[in-house]
Amino acid sequence: MLTAKDTKSAAESSVLGDMGLHNHEQVVFCNDNETGLKAIIAIHNTVLGPALGGTRMWVYKSEAEALNDVLRLSRGMTYKAAVAGLNLGGGKAVIIGDARKDKNEALMRRFGKFVDSLGGKYITAEDVGMTSKDMEYIRFETRHVSGIPKAMGGSGDPSPVTAYGVYMAMKAAAKERWGSDSLNGKKVAVQGVGNVGSNLVASLVKEGATVFVTDIFEDRLAEIKKNHPSVQIVNGDAIYELDVDIYAPCALGATVNGDTLGRLKCSVICGAANNQLADEKAHGEEVMKKGILYAPDYVVNAGGLINVNSEVVGYGRDYAMSQAEDIFNTTLRIFAISKAEKIPTYLAANRLAEERIAAIARIRQPR
Repeated sequence: MLTAKDTKSAAESSVLGDMGLHNHEQVVFCNDNETGLKAIIAIHNTVLGPALGGTRMWVYKSEAEALNDVLRLSRGMTYKAAVAGLNLGGGKAVIIGDARKDKNEALMRRFGKFVDSLGGKYITAEDVGMTSKDMEYIRFETRHVSGIPKAMGGSGDPSPVTAYGVYMAMKAAAKERWGSDSLNGKKVAVQGVGNVGSNLVASLVKEGATVFVTDIFEDRLAEIKKNHPSVQIVNGDAIYELDVDIYAPCALGATVNGDTLGRLKCSVICGAANNQLADEKAHGEEVMKKGILYAPDYVVNAGGLINVNSEVVGYGRDYAMSQAEDIFNTTLRIFAISKAEKIPTYLAANRLAEERIAAIARIRQPR
């Protein structure tokens, strides 16, 4: 029979084992009974610079699910920064709770104090369930935060830049698949119309695409329909059954999995969600076998990171938009590597990131 001490050791070993799987540097568990804060900060790699990555607030089914999410997300941030050519490492944070019910100033500021305790090794920003107002509260307790309101000298909501990068990657995918970057007349299924998804929909409608959308929140769908009457609303999982050109996952990850791959009827997968492949290797290879062109998520959605980095280094929104536009060329480069080496696109992107990290690590070694 396990004692309390044995049980604790087993749990600790599991966490360290998960960290070791992809060589994470540090995981911080944050708890505050007074505010109800329960959060996890994961720092994956700081070879290129401080770990910058947003904070997500979500109702996780378990702490293990939250840990798995933050580990996967933080690793993705490392690769995202590397491929985007930024001098940043990868980190991420998750707050366990309902963003529509549990958020308040005290909770956000308490989280800010935890971020500050890391001394700049981790810089937080906005992610799912968070707003620029939340970043303002966090900023009261730490300077290690980006995406603060424009009125405070920040860059504000990064979603428009993220959406623009996704849009450019989608055009690159169209060029690769159909020989033209035009999305006019293309049928696009957008899953999730939060801040990023709604901005993406606006760009697609403007270019003349036929757009289908779904979301778990009815008010978001109503707003989209009000702003874009031509958009067609789809109920829940029916989004996977649509005969479309492009599937754009823009909500949570793992929607490309063993179940959905048998149902998807698209030529391209290109969206804003992180960790779209439930199993990177297995499903990345399966997507390739099925002849679907997959635009790697952390390449596609790098616009948000580009935007908050511009705030950190003191540039502006125009510079961020110009860098986000270059996601078009980066995506095409990854497609070219995939084709030349006959490897899945996710692996082509990973290698590009790993090569840059390794090169910078070598020049920073003591001589």
